[in-house]
Amino acid sequence: MNHAHMAWEFVDLFAELPNDQINEMLAKNVPMETLEFFNAYAETYGRSAAMDGESRKRLPNLLLVGYLLRVLEERLLDEQPLD
Repeated sequence: MNHAHMAWEFVDLFAELPNDQINEMLAKNVPMETLEFFNAYAETYGRSAAMDGESRKRLPNLLLVGYLLRVLEERLLDEQPLD
């Protein structure tokens, strides 16, 4: 599976999850400090880039999705047997 295929599968799966399962998944995989950092960083970046409205509100989610994809990649790499 390549990175693009994995990302699309992740997005499809994520879109189907109810909010309670999303919250549970986040609690198990993302430290609270990381969530707080994403919110603070997105606010600072959005302000400095003069972003407003929905785009600025979605920045923390974009950071979070990227983080979750990276965590998934690392876990999949760890599961691969060594030659």
